[in-house]
Amino acid sequence: MPTLNTSTLATPAQQLAPAALTPAAFAAFGTVLQAPPGPGHLINAGTSERFDLVDDLCLGQQGGRAQMALFRAQARQFPVALEEMERHQLGSQSFIPLGRRRFVIVVAAAGLPPQASDLRAFVSNGLQGVTLAPGTWHHALMAVDAGDFLVVERASSAADCDTWLLTTPPCLQWSPED
Repeated sequence: MPTLNTSTLATPAQQLAPAALTPAAFAAFGTVLQAPPGPGHLINAGTSERFDLVDDLCLGQQGGRAQMALFRAQARQFPVALEEMERHQLGSQSFIPLGRRRFVIVVAAAGLPPQASDLRAFVSNGLQGVTLAPGTWHHALMAVDAGDFLVVERASSAADCDTWLLTTPPCLQWSPED
């Protein structure tokens, strides 16, 4: 899909700091992938616990199919100017760290293209992943810790990615020691 906006980027005018990634705080944007409190369902003759996290990844719309990819991410240096957001309207997108890998996820509600004031930022504890609900605006993967991430998303012959350039890019302020 074409880029929605090609506006000129301005100097960062607003600062954004990520909050801890919790299921309640992230619920409007998708699902936090982590073992829930309490016991899971015992399987494999009692040698494993199963925790069902997302019932439907919504990847089959308009002939789509599930695709797994490995993203090898470099650690980002903060602060970061948040210039571009993207969304996938026809399916979810999941980011799952392989090993203890923290990352920052910047999101905005599905719907109209976001403005800087609409953005929310969260930082994973390194053991959490996320599944973004279809249509959720998000920034590209920002790894705090370099390494591999499993990405599950909708694949199709037609791209499902709208991009939006923020007219006034906010600056993501954060220290990995926080």
